[in-house]
Amino acid sequence: MKFLNFARLKSVVSRFSQAKVLVVGDLILDEFIWGKVSRISPEAPVPVVWVDSENFMPGGASNVANNIRSLGGEVFLAGVVGDDTRGQALRDLLKQKGVNCDGVFVDKKRPTTQKTRVIAHHQQVVRIDREELEPVSDEALDHILGFIRGKMKEIDALIIEDYGKGVVVPRLVREIVRLAKAHKKVITVDPKETHFSYYKGVTTITPNHHEAASAVGFAIQDDFTLEKAGKKLLDKLKAETVLITLGENGMCLFRQGKAPEKIPTVAQEVFDVSGAGDTVIGAYTLARASKASPPEAAHISNCAAGIVVGKVGVAVTTQEELLKRIKKEVKG
Repeated sequence: MKFLNFARLKSVVSRFSQAKVLVVGDLILDEFIWGKVSRISPEAPVPVVWVDSENFMPGGASNVANNIRSLGGEVFLAGVVGDDTRGQALRDLLKQKGVNCDGVFVDKKRPTTQKTRVIAHHQQVVRIDREELEPVSDEALDHILGFIRGKMKEIDALIIEDYGKGVVVPRLVREIVRLAKAHKKVITVDPKETHFSYYKGVTTITPNHHEAASAVGFAIQDDFTLEKAGKKLLDKLKAETVLITLGENGMCLFRQGKAPEKIPTVAQEVFDVSGAGDTVIGAYTLARASKASPPEAAHISNCAAGIVVGKVGVAVTTQEELLKRIKKEVKG
């Protein structure tokens, strides 16, 4: 990290409050049930969880928006929820956190996606998913695209958050890419591994190494295969940058015409990786919207992810925490 300068990165983070980011994608309500296990059920060989507490958090694209807001950016969210109590609960949560939900539309034909995680002694015991995977209706898609068109001049960057729940379809991505390029806006994508063919022409894509391997058709086992995969994705998608996250091994940034840049992990302890990818793309895009170069944005997002994996549950970080971590990792 010798080429990085703390004063420079601090100036980028200080501009977060001036950046405006639009997040579009699959909205998820995350439920956490916390408890303890002291015995096995007599009915089946499964643990009995005594519940201590439960809480709800924004998930999916909602969590990306929550991360951006927590870091001080202004954020607009676009997607759909069902006409149900879960959808209302998610919108209420987001509004409490300062996320603009004017682009969140109700689709009466589908439920709000919810993931319920049962956690005992800091260990996830089971996850229960309630969802509809079919593409959203044309009417809902028209509403989302109308909102995006209306915001395009106002925003600095746009994130496509694809969890494969029906919002991110080829028509949506084509129109976003067209609009963003016409207005010279950054477009970043957190991909679904089966949807890579959708994303041609975006600015940056942020797959984890499993998603990247699936997209290129071979396993990523070492630096050679990692470099081969990164270059193949750059060429295949005609993207400016590809940022592959590598879990405990950090991340690697690929740019057109540049040598790959390996960024080591900064996590001291890992309690929970839930939502770490949301933090990466949120912090990376916010940094790019705040005039950071791709390597600077990658290092900032790496530091942000290192903080949230040290927290239990789908977590976020703040500017204060982020600057402390950056100062610890970067000299100058």
